Amino acid sequence: MTASWRFSALADRHRAMGSTLEDWSGMGTAWTYDKDQTEEYMAIRTKAGVMDVSGLKKVHVIGPHASHVIDRATTRNVEKIKPGRSSYACMLNDAGKFVDDCVIYRTGPHAFMVVHGSGAGHEQLTMAATGRNVSVMFDDDLHDISLQGPMAVDYLEKHVPGIRDLAYFAHMQTTLFGKPVMISRTGYTGERGYELFCRRQDAPEIWDTIVAEGADMGIIPTRFTTLDLLRAESYLLFFPYDNSEMYPFEDEACGDTLWELGLDFTVSPGKTGFRGAEEHYRLKGKERFKIYGVKLDGTDPATEGAPLLKDGVQVGVVTIGMYSPLNNHNVGIARMPVDCAVEGTALTVQNPDGEIAAIAHPMPFYDIDKKRRTAKG
Repeated sequence: MTASWRFSALADRHRAMGSTLEDWSGMGTAWTYDKDQTEEYMAIRTKAGVMDVSGLKKVHVIGPHASHVIDRATTRNVEKIKPGRSSYACMLNDAGKFVDDCVIYRTGPHAFMVVHGSGAGHEQLTMAATGRNVSVMFDDDLHDISLQGPMAVDYLEKHVPGIRDLAYFAHMQTTLFGKPVMISRTGYTGERGYELFCRRQDAPEIWDTIVAEGADMGIIPTRFTTLDLLRAESYLLFFPYDNSEMYPFEDEACGDTLWELGLDFTVSPGKTGFRGAEEHYRLKGKERFKIYGVKLDGTDPATEGAPLLKDGVQVGVVTIGMYSPLNNHNVGIARMPVDCAVEGTALTVQNPDGEIAAIAHPMPFYDIDKKRRTAKG
């Protein structure tokens, strides 16, 4: 394992299933298990899977100026987020380029928790908090166990009263197996799912109980990288693996606009004053590329970073690909020229073992109307 500075209380569980705990965002994370990954994908799509996503960074922003800090650091209008609700948002630098995404949880009038990945989210919040009456605390004790899939609610309702009434992007303070938790109806799979935020000392018991009790329902532990299969067909980007930090431009610094990434929807209508706002609006219509989908022939998925060709000339790159035996499609997320990001454009994916015919295709490929993740009752 790469030398890490953050440690999951569930590390021994992952090692017992064959993980060598690869580093992600400073934490040893289960990238591999000694079992078929397709089984995990199928479990989350048809039943449910439980996953340790504690590598996500949890930052509490608390105090009279907390709203100002969130408003300055992110693209969302914080006053629209009610206590008990959350919102997906982005963070930009002064050049109007993407540096991180996050989920903002409002836990009280002056209290927020911002959960982000491996980008500069914590630094953005700290910068915005300078000179303000607010506390910014990185909480690495808080663990995040993600229970995702259509049967997740069937399992949780046995233990958590009112869980079926919890709306998409809402959260509740409650107990699970007698332990204090915050349960959020969020996730990164394109399915109905829940994130269970708990104390470090409670994480092993919560994990073990779900694994033991859920076995008869087909609920199984799933590795972190199974998210790649799920996100590819659900149009969920993963910084920096879809970004220019991984696939740099030839003649300019790294940094992608929200217009290029298709994340401009995260800017609240009419909002100004967030970091990079002026440049964000100025760069509309100046896209150098577009994130867009590709649909491939056959069942061999595009390899990560596979060149994308048009008329024999490389024009882009496939950042992640997957074949779904459930949905019978071979799809991927790609970076391509704006004029190629048109449904039906003929393309070729250059895998190490040969070329595969493909077409440009809008995303998402799965649950296009997002009815599964937003289902009520």
